[in-house]
Amino acid sequence: MDELILVVNAGSSSVKFALYQASQEICAGQAEGLLTQPRFHARSIGAEPETHAIPEAGHHAAVAFLAAWLHTAFPAQRVSAVGHRVVHGGDPAPGPTLVTPELLARLESLVPQMPLHLPHNLAPIHALPRLRPDLPQVACFDTSFHRTLPRLEQLFAIPRELIGEGVRRYGFHGLSYEFIARRLKEIAPAIADRRVVVAHLGSGASMCAMEGGHSVATTMGFTGLDGLPMGTRPGYMDPGILLYLMEAKGMDARAISDFLYKSCGMLGLSGGISNDMRELLASDAPEATEAVDFFVHRAARELGSLAAVLGGLDALVFTAGIGEHSPAIRAAICRRSHWLGITLDEAANDQNRTIISHADSAVAVLVVATDENRVIAEHTAALVPLREVSS
Repeated sequence: MDELILVVNAGSSSVKFALYQASQEICAGQAEGLLTQPRFHARSIGAEPETHAIPEAGHHAAVAFLAAWLHTAFPAQRVSAVGHRVVHGGDPAPGPTLVTPELLARLESLVPQMPLHLPHNLAPIHALPRLRPDLPQVACFDTSFHRTLPRLEQLFAIPRELIGEGVRRYGFHGLSYEFIARRLKEIAPAIADRRVVVAHLGSGASMCAMEGGHSVATTMGFTGLDGLPMGTRPGYMDPGILLYLMEAKGMDARAISDFLYKSCGMLGLSGGISNDMRELLASDAPEATEAVDFFVHRAARELGSLAAVLGGLDALVFTAGIGEHSPAIRAAICRRSHWLGITLDEAANDQNRTIISHADSAVAVLVVATDENRVIAEHTAALVPLREVSS
């Protein structure tokens, strides 16, 4: 019986998945609208795309539907292990880890740090043992890649007892950065180990400075709220604003959490027009234009800061939804960063080529598609050799 690895990436209202056989993706899709009108979408190699209604709402129902669909769609094959994207691994940040009750308890304790993501990451992990109690599960953490951050990059200027309790900079989007670091060794070996900043720009956005393929600085901190402005998250802001909201507006912790995770970022700054960069770029509203300009300004400012940590810059890599698909945003960031030695090839950028810097640019600029699923599948296969779980 052919054996498969299932990769699961669960969000607040969706469960994305990919299926791998011998390190090749053979199927991918998602269950979406889980809180309203659940729908299941899948596309397999050599087959027509499928869409089905899911009869019940919620993550557990979506996982059950996915398991049943896989059994029907791939009757001669068997899922032998599942790898999960988990946004936070705690302190010290572990590498990919087999799921145990002890690990789950530890991850549940981290939910207050990542309330928008972690409960949903864990929901399929809780659901699968009810369907396949024999199925090995592997947790792959977005924080793992940033274990190489120097001590000073981890610190906040807070009482040391809080630092001892784990209040420090963790960094996120690590699975994406890990893939880009590997991919650069294949497509641009001359710069892969030099001074590189990767801009993971999407609905969630961050940047990472790498040297020798390792993380040495990153824009996200203790949670996924810090750094760049995002779709609905503010990025860096004066903490005094939160005191103002508490004292002047009477907001409690729950209200502030909802505010920070759901009402800020591009959505808030655009006056509610959209959290989607494509819609903001297409809008003539001055609020939309200002939101886009602010995003670019902050990205250029963070790039300068990361270049200072590196002591210079040899390459800038754009990835994720905005980074891979928005020539306008890439061009605007590069123009504001010309002082670093960046000269853009406008035609190459408009055509979404891999190398978009001009031939005489002192800094190479690349567009590289990320693939977190592949990283998770490889880690899962390494921890759960398929020959050991075959039937």
